[in-house]
Amino acid sequence: MKQVAIYGRVSTDKQELENQLHDLRRFTKRNNWKIYKVYTDVVTGKSVNEKSRPGFDELFQDARKKLFDIILFWNLDRFSRAGALFTLLRLNELNKREIEWYSYTEQYLNTVDEPMKSGIIAMIASLSAVEAIKISQRTKAGMRGKKNVGKRGKDKKKRKLRRGVIIRENNTY
Repeated sequence: MKQVAIYGRVSTDKQELENQLHDLRRFTKRNNWKIYKVYTDVVTGKSVNEKSRPGFDELFQDARKKLFDIILFWNLDRFSRAGALFTLLRLNELNKREIEWYSYTEQYLNTVDEPMKSGIIAMIASLSAVEAIKISQRTKAGMRGKKNVGKRGKDKKKRKLRRGVIIRENNTY
């Protein structure tokens, strides 16, 4: 029976990690695999700092010891958003250690054994990195917008909503 390492990641603690893990456990059971360990992170996937993704780092430490046969993750951008090079290097490291890997929601992205898959993975990994940048830009723009209308920032003032009109101290909008 194959030993499986499950990797789950969400970007913030406001997201629900258990949703991924539930489906990954069911998939493991359906395939008659045994779960070796579940590794998780609640951190942005674009980070490549070793200390910023402890679950990911532990997963690769155990992979180097060949403690499991397969890594199962939700999809490639949950595995990494650090860009094509970082993602391909990690997947290639698994291949060299003869550890299979599976993307649950992208079943066409499984153990790289064809040159075409490397190209697809590189493209998806690059798009994931670009999407991470876009998300960051949208978040920052939203925060600037809130600050500009007084919802955040140093000059916080009490606001009340009465009959659809926001009333601030001595100011009506």
